[in-house]
Amino acid sequence: MCREGIHAMKMEKDLWSRITVVTNRKLAVRPFLEQIEILCQKGPERILLREKDLKLPEYEKLAEKVKEICDRYQVPFYCHTYRETAVKTGAQGLQLPLPVFRETGRQGLDPKMVLGCSVHSVQEAREAEALGADYVIAGHIYATDCKKGLAPRGLEFLEETCRSVSLPVYAIGGIRPDQEQIEKTLAAGARGVCVMSGAMTCG
Repeated sequence: MCREGIHAMKMEKDLWSRITVVTNRKLAVRPFLEQIEILCQKGPERILLREKDLKLPEYEKLAEKVKEICDRYQVPFYCHTYRETAVKTGAQGLQLPLPVFRETGRQGLDPKMVLGCSVHSVQEAREAEALGADYVIAGHIYATDCKKGLAPRGLEFLEETCRSVSLPVYAIGGIRPDQEQIEKTLAAGARGVCVMSGAMTCG
């Protein structure tokens, strides 16, 4: 392989190492587990299994399959909302909405499990930090079809959030696996970014 090709591969790997893949199987352009395997080969920071429409039994079955793929490629696997599944599958982390985090905290979790919290304001980020979150996901930063009709909070909001807390902040909302956009987002202080649509449709 030529030097340019090697450099391009390294740039792509570096880019994906800052990306948290947030899943939405309904957006996947190929069979969901096949898409997960393709994404794991890119080396993302983590796979976060969201799938908000699934009840616990269905979510748990899917989580076991996704965790198996993640383990094969040594990609950290995180659950969303369902702490029972996070414990049962041995997930490395759990992402909680702030209202759930307020009620449950770290109850029933291994101290080593990484606990994240979704926030939509600087005040919420501060609250999540006070409650003991290990990181927060803040959004939405850019315009996105997931939040149609709602104006994005923008990079200024992201910068303020990053300045206001000492824990890592990950940006979400309208972010593509695009080097220029991700670099701008990281320059605002984010530790990394979360990508849904772009991850579910990439090859």
